[in-house]
Amino acid sequence: MDSKEGVDALFLFASEGIIVANESGEITRANPSAERLFGYETGELKGKKIELLIPKRLTHKHVDQREKYNHAPSPRTMGAGRELYGLKKDGSEFPVEISLSPYIGLTGKYVIAFIIDITVRKLAEEKLKDYSAELEKQVKNRTLILEEAIEELEKTKIDLHNSLNKEKELNELKSRFVSMASHEFRTPLTTMMSSLSLVTKYGEQNDKESQLKHVAKIKTSINNLTDILNDFLSVSKLEEGKIENMPEEINLKKFISDVISEMQSMATNGQKINQLHTGNEMVMVDKKLLKNVLFNLVSNALKFSPEGGIVEISAQVLNSSIKISVKDNGIGISKEDQKHLFERFFRGHNATHIQGTGLGLNIVAKYAELMNGSLDFESIENTGTTFTIIIPQ
Repeated sequence: MDSKEGVDALFLFASEGIIVANESGEITRANPSAERLFGYETGELKGKKIELLIPKRLTHKHVDQREKYNHAPSPRTMGAGRELYGLKKDGSEFPVEISLSPYIGLTGKYVIAFIIDITVRKLAEEKLKDYSAELEKQVKNRTLILEEAIEELEKTKIDLHNSLNKEKELNELKSRFVSMASHEFRTPLTTMMSSLSLVTKYGEQNDKESQLKHVAKIKTSINNLTDILNDFLSVSKLEEGKIENMPEEINLKKFISDVISEMQSMATNGQKINQLHTGNEMVMVDKKLLKNVLFNLVSNALKFSPEGGIVEISAQVLNSSIKISVKDNGIGISKEDQKHLFERFFRGHNATHIQGTGLGLNIVAKYAELMNGSLDFESIENTGTTFTIIIPQ
């Protein structure tokens, strides 16, 4: 290979394209591989500018780069970190990799360019890039599916926990109901049985006054049983989400008057229910929910009021709300008991001798919430209690 013949053989038979250019950028020699690479006939490139083999959009930049290289020539690879393209005679472009080596000959300075067509490599790289992108996409999709599955699992876990708690609460409610019903039902039923026997006895003796007295006791016992059943029915419906707020237009003053008429039979020993009303009479409210609220509050007021006690229902219709208060002058609620007042089954220490379930106020609070309203109270022990419900219009 030290001979001229060996060097020529290396130039002519190299698989890489080899082009030699002078300082002016004119091609002085191109090997067969380079001519085939760019689609030219033998000797056709000689004397042509090197920019002929570069896409036109890049020729201006290449001229500047060539002149800079001539000022400081050194062996190097062209376009490190960039994509280079060659231009064939037919105008098509293809990706290339180029290495430059300067040398000084007898007639001046020259640059030898070694050129490789990297089309196949580029296609492989693109495929690899596409494969990597697809793989990354699949990983993201699988990760997303996994995250959604974990989120759904967590949600199911929370739902299951809530369901178990609700089931536990319902079971406790049922147990409390069975326990309390066995006690609370026994008293009025015993009273009714006893009074029925006495009514028959006094009937035989023609004692009308005693008969009426025991008939009144039977009515009171029936009312107590009805209250207990209504309370548990309301709790059951609330727990099952079967109660909805469905406002309709009603005459509030007449509505409360009708409720009082229905409840008048519950007033005993000279008790009275008075009504006050201010503002417009026509309002939008769920009459079933409101009726249950009033029944509970008035029933409690009568139960905890003394003989001759007065229960006052006052309604005030404002611009954006309805304010209804139920006031009694009964036994009141102690400071210690007030903080537990709306808890299920809670009964004040001064009310254990009075029949009840301890559910009424809890139900009233739930109904107020369903109507987007609020429930508040003021109470002084041995003086009386006022419950106030405010319902937005």
